[in-house]
Amino acid sequence: MAMFPVEPWVVRETRLDLDDLAQTESLFALSNGHLGLRGNLDEGEPFGLPGTYLNSFYEERPLPYAEAGYGFPEEGQSILNVTNGKVFRLLVDDEPFDVRYGNLLGHERVLDLRAGTLRRDVDWVSPAGQRIKVHTTRLVSLEQRSVAAFLYEVEPVDGPARVIVQSELVANEDTPEPSKDPRVAAVLGHALESEEHAARDLNAQLLHRTKASWLRLGAEMDHEVEAPVPVRSHTEATPDWARTTFACELQPGQRLRIVKYLAYGWSSQRSRQAIRDQVHGAIAGARLGGWDGLLAAQRRFLDGFWAQADVELDGDAEIQQAVRFALFHLMQAGARAEARPIAAKGLTGRGYDGHVFWDTESFVLPVLTYTHPLAARDGLRWRHDTLSMARDRAAQLGLAGAAFPWRTVRGQECSAYWPAGTAGFHVNADIAAAVERYVRATGDTAFEVEFGLEVLVETARLWRSLGHHDRHGVFHIDGVTGPDEYSAIADDNIYTNLMAQQNLLAAASAAERHPDAAHAFGVDDEEIASWRDAAARVHLPYNTELGVHEQSAGFTRHQEWDFPGTPADHYPLLLHYPYFDLYRKQVVKQADLVLAMHWRGDAFTAEQKARNFAYYDERTVRDSSLSACTQAVMAAEVGHTELAYDYLGEAAFVDLYNLQHNAGDGLHMASLAGTWLALVAGFGGMRDHGGELSFMPRLPDRLDRMSFAITCHGSILRVVVDHQEATYTVDSGKMTLRHHGEQFTVEPDKPVTLRVPPPRPATPAPHQPAGREPRRRHRTA
Repeated sequence: MAMFPVEPWVVRETRLDLDDLAQTESLFALSNGHLGLRGNLDEGEPFGLPGTYLNSFYEERPLPYAEAGYGFPEEGQSILNVTNGKVFRLLVDDEPFDVRYGNLLGHERVLDLRAGTLRRDVDWVSPAGQRIKVHTTRLVSLEQRSVAAFLYEVEPVDGPARVIVQSELVANEDTPEPSKDPRVAAVLGHALESEEHAARDLNAQLLHRTKASWLRLGAEMDHEVEAPVPVRSHTEATPDWARTTFACELQPGQRLRIVKYLAYGWSSQRSRQAIRDQVHGAIAGARLGGWDGLLAAQRRFLDGFWAQADVELDGDAEIQQAVRFALFHLMQAGARAEARPIAAKGLTGRGYDGHVFWDTESFVLPVLTYTHPLAARDGLRWRHDTLSMARDRAAQLGLAGAAFPWRTVRGQECSAYWPAGTAGFHVNADIAAAVERYVRATGDTAFEVEFGLEVLVETARLWRSLGHHDRHGVFHIDGVTGPDEYSAIADDNIYTNLMAQQNLLAAASAAERHPDAAHAFGVDDEEIASWRDAAARVHLPYNTELGVHEQSAGFTRHQEWDFPGTPADHYPLLLHYPYFDLYRKQVVKQADLVLAMHWRGDAFTAEQKARNFAYYDERTVRDSSLSACTQAVMAAEVGHTELAYDYLGEAAFVDLYNLQHNAGDGLHMASLAGTWLALVAGFGGMRDHGGELSFMPRLPDRLDRMSFAITCHGSILRVVVDHQEATYTVDSGKMTLRHHGEQFTVEPDKPVTLRVPPPRPATPAPHQPAGREPRRRHRTA
């Protein structure tokens, strides 16, 4: 059930529920890809999970094993909660402002998706009977990557009040214990060691470094203050704490107004002096345009983003709000990451230790490639920057090329779980596919030569050494884990094989386009030929009796899972059944073969897609947030648009409705991306196989109209779809596209309108496992 009023451009919390704090802190998080602030209350307490994060700023920790083995990573990495600059402590006539005490007459928070701000309005009566109003606005600058800023306003309502505001910087703040393992808790609990602190006028600065990863961090705050009465102020600092205090006496209707500028910088190499100067310079830059300048720049940035990324819907106001919320957070996650990764939770929480997984390239970057391509470019540059570590990992495993990590912060493998970690080699092909897609969509050949080609070459080498030809010349990839983590160490996983095939062919083509650059990486004609040969002979297991592809060799002969005998409260299955049992049964955690049909739809016929979807949908339990969106995409393609609509709802509301009861750890970036994919790739039917953009739009009965925009080669293509027709327009250049298989060309000022055929499902609607049917979505105005 919705927690928030349904509005098109904001997420509004109209009352404060302390039981929901952790979730709302994630939902109201602000970020720019470099710096992230959870949506904690300004006064710091109460909280669900305090959080201030810098992209890739982490601490090392031990990885415990009951029994170690060769190739097991020895050190883990966890993102750190860094120096907190969000805190404003307020005292009214000596009474601390705390929402748990006194009388809270009104409390509203608004995440504004067009302004890029979080606003808060509070009407509070202290235990002593003094009524005040507090108005705050915060932003994380999308223009100045190191900067956040806050507007804090206080006014008494009924009588004069002595008002004290304490603006703070706090390092090593107390937080919920990060791990039950005492070794990990000891490392991460107070991970920052002070190097320097200073205070002057209304400014304070703290410098720290981590104990194990040896990263250096600087945080600085400065202030501007306005009031109709004199304000006393002073600043003090200690190694882990700094505070600027403002004191004044206000009459009813008078307002104390404080603007706080906050800046962060970090490095593994630069000196204390360099970090100190960097954050001081960032503060100077923020103050140059002031609070109003930061607000205006934020709006300009977002106006440009929404012009090329917005999705408009008629017929479902809840989904409309959800898709804009999703796009906003995806934009935030990558806006100023600048050669840093987008983690599974972005910078909204510490879930998964802040790690990056394969879903960045398979879900998040496809969306950013067509809505905010510079952010996709930066994410792929980061993968290139970690190539040396991926090469080292491949060598450790006895393989050629590069083996990118299953999970990491900095680039080293941090997965202590073998079947779903090291064996999940498909991450390498997912990265290669993201490189190829970005280059095709943007025409950025400079990126391909400088960064992309080397990634394609090294991942192709991995597949050529990991796979083998049998005595019949067929190419197999054995002993791997595909996207479905309930089927581990399998032979010829079709998703892995098809993505590896695409990787091999992409590397061969790129090397032929750029022979001199490829030669510098040691590529010759023989190696290119070996890639093409392996790709041409990749094995795709198929059960002729059932008429379906096998997720991996032998999958369809496994015993069926007893879905009718599985209690509803025993999902997710991994928490109630041994993995050994899951591995031997026909039960699918998340879309696997169905995901292959999305990203490699060119490898299947329409009839195969319909039969495969029906077979695997009846065995997929969606114990992962990555699944519903893919099932929505493929349900729409095979004609089950109403089922697709229900799956869309599940993907869209994972965080807004806290469907998996873990949004407090941070938002699910891949599921947010899946909202866009379900709409644009699902009901819009968008595909980009082989570099050709095609569309097969078809809406469910419960949607009246959909409009979306994508960016391709610098042009913005807009598609408007209803139940009868689709109209394509382009703002510049000329595009050749396909609509339900028919090729056409669209030019500026020459929109093309084509008929939308009705759905004709080739199979009856599948029945999901007992108790795992998606919730039926009802039409909303």
